[in-house]
Amino acid sequence: MNSPFTKPLVCLVFLMLFSVFAFSQHLADPEFKTNVERPAYSKNTPRVLFDEAHFNFHRSTGRYKPLADLLTNDGYRVVVNRQPFTKKSLESFKLLIVVNALGEEDIDEVAAENSAFTDEECSVVRDWVRGGGALLLIAGRRPFGNSAANLAKQFGVEMAGSFTQDDENCVEKDNPSLIIYSRENQLLADHPITQGREALEKVSRVIVFSGQSLKGPDESTGFLKLADSATEFPTASPSPVVKISARGRSQGLALKIGSGRAVVLAEADMLTALLGGPPEKEPIGMNYPGIDNRQLALNIMHWLSGLLK
Repeated sequence: MNSPFTKPLVCLVFLMLFSVFAFSQHLADPEFKTNVERPAYSKNTPRVLFDEAHFNFHRSTGRYKPLADLLTNDGYRVVVNRQPFTKKSLESFKLLIVVNALGEEDIDEVAAENSAFTDEECSVVRDWVRGGGALLLIAGRRPFGNSAANLAKQFGVEMAGSFTQDDENCVEKDNPSLIIYSRENQLLADHPITQGREALEKVSRVIVFSGQSLKGPDESTGFLKLADSATEFPTASPSPVVKISARGRSQGLALKIGSGRAVVLAEADMLTALLGGPPEKEPIGMNYPGIDNRQLALNIMHWLSGLLK
């Protein structure tokens, strides 16, 4: 007789094996609206350094073009980084965005899980944040979580790198890795990022599209709090599949470090707008209907740049 857990576990393993292939099929949604009716900045434009020097899987002209365009229309000046982080390369910037950096260009190579950053780079970024810089660090499940782990540790953040899911707080029961954070299920915590500057900017419902889990230091705020029902599995899954509780962890953290700030996210697609496939072009990210991920992206940047206290 088959165990009642057999089907879900088989589905999970299939999803994990399929996910790397699916990553390569995701393209930026050309129909996604990136206009901003009331830009946050019309003068004194903050300069945002968008990292593309570390084999980043998501780039400003590719999978992250929707966010780059949205930020530009909100008044930020987005500049691409193509060199290692140094004190000099960061000194003229207020904000730094790092998305899904890798240790090797080919995501299928074992070396892709190696650290994307040297120890010296990690120290430079840490000191820059402490001195007043603002970092948005985004890393999904392995290999991304492993390759960014040493940079996250500079801020007391632990990245699991595992495949996280929640059977009770998900979009569809057959896809429990698409986790819902809302006011209703009380997983969307109160923070300036979720409150915004006014009622129109309040975030009420967010979806995370198949990520890992994070554990922050005591002084951090998990504004995307995983429920007690959340679990995670190693993406290089053994047989049988081992289920680990993700209780007390998060998929979105905000913290202040010295004079600076950092936001760490456990998945990249939540802040872009992609079309999945083939064959069907399904919305993934900010273009998914009925969610506030677009406003979340703006609020994160507003908090990092100091508009939100």
